[in-house]
Amino acid sequence: MTVQLDEAWTLSPSVALRPEPFGALAYHFGNRKLTFLKRKELVAVVEALGTQPDVRSALAAGGVPADQHQAYVAALTGLAATDMIRRRDET
Repeated sequence: MTVQLDEAWTLSPSVALRPEPFGALAYHFGNRKLTFLKRKELVAVVEALGTQPDVRSALAAGGVPADQHQAYVAALTGLAATDMIRRRDET
């Protein structure tokens, strides 16, 4: 599953984020996966996903420059693969 810029995504309801100096820890209570979000910008994007109309808007809200969008989409795709985030229509 690949995250697309024009899709609506959100944090999985089974995931909790714990802020850390480096970014955040994401823990999935269902599959017990623990993921380190090592950039504060990525944390801001993940948190914005649920309130923004699409990934592109969440990236803008997180302050990610357009030339870095594809790198963040790759990171979000990794989070989607472990059900840390999911398409909004799947919640």
